[in-house]
Amino acid sequence: MYINAISHYLPSTLIHNDYYTGLKGLTDEWIFQRSGIRRRTRAAEDENSHTMAIEAISPLLDTLPYDVTDVDLIVGATYTPYDTVGTLAHAVQGFFNIHSAAAVTVTSACSSFINAVEIVEGYFATGKAKRALVVASEHNYLYTNEDCDQSAHLWGDGAGCVFISSERYSAQDIRILDVHTSGLGHIGKGVTGVHLRPSNGGLTMPFGRDIFVNACKFMAAEAQDIVERNNYLLGDIDYLIPHQANSRIMDHVAKVLGVEPSRVISNIEDTGNTGCASTLICLSQNWQKFIKDNLILITVFGGGYSSGAMLLKK
Repeated sequence: MYINAISHYLPSTLIHNDYYTGLKGLTDEWIFQRSGIRRRTRAAEDENSHTMAIEAISPLLDTLPYDVTDVDLIVGATYTPYDTVGTLAHAVQGFFNIHSAAAVTVTSACSSFINAVEIVEGYFATGKAKRALVVASEHNYLYTNEDCDQSAHLWGDGAGCVFISSERYSAQDIRILDVHTSGLGHIGKGVTGVHLRPSNGGLTMPFGRDIFVNACKFMAAEAQDIVERNNYLLGDIDYLIPHQANSRIMDHVAKVLGVEPSRVISNIEDTGNTGCASTLICLSQNWQKFIKDNLILITVFGGGYSSGAMLLKK
């Protein structure tokens, strides 16, 4: 599989840590030391997960190697939906009039983008699709419970997208060497570690420590497994893009894997935790820095629990 084009969208509104000083008495330094966040992106009142996804896709329409209506599979990824019936994938299909595509939206917390790519792999393997659009969009603030001391200050909003084909279209395409996900609902606090219950407390994180421990463990394990499975060494990795949940988790995973800090890509300081869109946004923001033969490793962990990794080669 090959990534033909990539883009992202971040809302223009930034909420700085001092907002939570006034709201919860949390200082800038307290938040930064524990999360790595200085500010987070917030969708405007007229924005939602659908509109942010459309904003991410629109800049690519004139640069694609095929017409957007030639896409035959759309996979949305989100755990903060605007609508659970007219889903993210269907909203994208309707807006861009992609009339011949299958459309499905997946939710598996912060691993959902990697889950979505694995779904594309399955469609390609069975010959049911050849050109796919994967879009991840999170509107965390819509559901944020600002009474949650552990997590209210963590969340950011944003979206990203990738167009993926079964065949290479140009020398600029990046190859997806491998993708893998795991369900971990039986581990630790599982489905109760972090939850989003719209009519019962919103987005909260009652077991942050359990999430921290398991995220450190499984993000490192997924990364190591996918590298070894493709006959590479961890020292061969040029860039590591971990899920942007917490800078301490990212630092721990990089240390376990032996990846130097200069090779770790992060945006959490300026965006907060943008959920399953976070690694996709990071990948898009840094797309121009990747050169021929670079190996890019993405590893994620989501509440629920779930984990996954993807290995790319320029």
